[in-house]
Amino acid sequence: MTEPLWTPDPEKAKQTRMHQFMVHAHEKGHISEATWDALYQWSVDEIEAFWAFLWDEMDVLASKRWDRVLDERKMPGAKWFEGARLNFAENLLRFRDDRTAIVSLDEAGRVTRLRYAELFDRVARCAAALKEAGVKEGDRVAGFVPNLPHPVIAMLAATSLGAIWSSCSPDFGIQGVLDRFGQIEPKVLFTADAYAYNGKTFDSMGRIADLLTKGLDAVERVVVIPYQAEKPDVASYPRPAVLWDDFLKMNEPETPPLSFAQLPFDHPVYIMYSSGTTGVPKCIVHGAGGTLLQHLKELVLHTDLTRDDTIFYFTTCGWMMWNWLVSSLAAGATVFLFEGSPGYPDMSVLWKTAADHGISIFGTSARYLAAVQQEGVTPGRSFDLSKLRTICSTGSPLAVEQFHWVYEAVKQDLDLASISGGTDIISCFALGNPILPVYPGELQCRGLGMDVQVFNDQGKPVVGEKGELVCAKPAPSMPISFWNDASGEKYRKAYFDAFPGVWTHGDYSMLTEHGGVVMYGRSDATLNPGGVRIGTAEIYRSVETIDEVADALVVGREAEGDVTVALFVVLQEGTALTEALQKKIKTTIRKLNTPRHVPREIHAVRQIPYTISGKKVELAVRNILHGDEVKNRDALKNPEALDEYEPFKSS
Repeated sequence: MTEPLWTPDPEKAKQTRMHQFMVHAHEKGHISEATWDALYQWSVDEIEAFWAFLWDEMDVLASKRWDRVLDERKMPGAKWFEGARLNFAENLLRFRDDRTAIVSLDEAGRVTRLRYAELFDRVARCAAALKEAGVKEGDRVAGFVPNLPHPVIAMLAATSLGAIWSSCSPDFGIQGVLDRFGQIEPKVLFTADAYAYNGKTFDSMGRIADLLTKGLDAVERVVVIPYQAEKPDVASYPRPAVLWDDFLKMNEPETPPLSFAQLPFDHPVYIMYSSGTTGVPKCIVHGAGGTLLQHLKELVLHTDLTRDDTIFYFTTCGWMMWNWLVSSLAAGATVFLFEGSPGYPDMSVLWKTAADHGISIFGTSARYLAAVQQEGVTPGRSFDLSKLRTICSTGSPLAVEQFHWVYEAVKQDLDLASISGGTDIISCFALGNPILPVYPGELQCRGLGMDVQVFNDQGKPVVGEKGELVCAKPAPSMPISFWNDASGEKYRKAYFDAFPGVWTHGDYSMLTEHGGVVMYGRSDATLNPGGVRIGTAEIYRSVETIDEVADALVVGREAEGDVTVALFVVLQEGTALTEALQKKIKTTIRKLNTPRHVPREIHAVRQIPYTISGKKVELAVRNILHGDEVKNRDALKNPEALDEYEPFKSS
């Protein structure tokens, strides 16, 4: 059996909120013994009791408690906490003192700090301005914004009124924004005059004007955040536009009163979007109560977040990790925002930031950790990371070698929490746990209250075998609907076609004997040579050990009634794809996996296509190889990369 890379100190583990929660559940008679296995099993066997207990333990603010926790254990359509009345923003603004709520840093080194009292003041001003602009319950408020404090304030203001917040990052193309916001018809649009990335500043003023003239007809008011210019000229916009400070009436000394609309548990709070790489993105509607409860569980229990922590996640406002990060305000922690490139001026910038600002929980992606490793950066030797105690990684499976690298190059006493879930549930199915060991290549555990299993092709749960990751019982964070899907057909087709009544997430996975989870990649990108299913992550983990390879993408090519493996590699500068290197790649893959994993073809390319949120786009490349249309290139961060794969089409 593989030995753990890290085991929590028993005395420190007893101080965690997870341990305290577990002991309290035992004292209340919910579990017969205070162990993780007993706690998790109770949480999925007795989901009604668990989520009600969590509500009380997390001290959810509500003007009215529920009449019943769950109407029926069914999917889709389960109704949670009927009769309850609460407000999402009120729960995130429960602290109104002088402790630091938000620290914001951009590429230019500009730092902004907001205390909780100051955050409350700005939210109150923004809410009053939105109300004056005619925003009411159910209206949509959108942000086409850089990762600054302003969108956090705007989101809290909108949701305090019962409006629905939706955002995407300013590096989206015009069509990508229209594909999203055009469907939900926002009444107010928050934006910025520019954004910065990799040492360059990109003007947004012209693109905002294009958005307003090419499809965002419902927008009645535009609020512009000055980023590049002190006072951007908004007079030429085709809709009423105002600068941020003027909208909030920052020149007026008195803070307007802030009241919180008391709404049902499932009142919409966020609209998120699928990647849109196979067509127009699906608009996923999330309820306020489910999002709040799930985020509190994951942040306070699974991440052990406290008021003394500074939590950071490298994200844009277009990725669900932004929503997850911002919910840390409900725990009273300091939320650290970073706007810009994680590689500018070099790959050490985020680690220096973590040291300078005492970041204790550092969130990033597997791709970023691999890039830091390839650059030869050793953060633990270069910076004082004494405050750092947890690294969260998501976006794609974290390779075994990266687990080892983190403990060798970053820090030994560290909870490396590889997490996995998705925009679909705006949270996690499997994630970290401060009272459990870390095994290489594994997510530590399944989330409390999430009945996560792995099904084989016959729909039977298996352990130690690869299969489909599913959730067999309803959870409050599952979407309440898709936008403009009145019949629910699109929703059912997205998650319940494979196994009726069971959520199928689309991840190829395995449960281990000790309760960990191994991720092998998306099931729709799973390879099937000779009828044997292979997860793409298995090949990536092998290729990432080869020094000459900077990045890679693997897809299946259908040929002669079978599927062959095609591997595309981005090579390190000055490296050529020689026969010797191809042999090395194939030998490494065979040695670390099986002969079926070995690619039949290997090609060198200059770029791998990625979504805006940093995920490899295997399906689009597979479509190109088979001569199929790639429907939505605007969903990609680098759509020009797809052109490189045209020469490799099947004849």
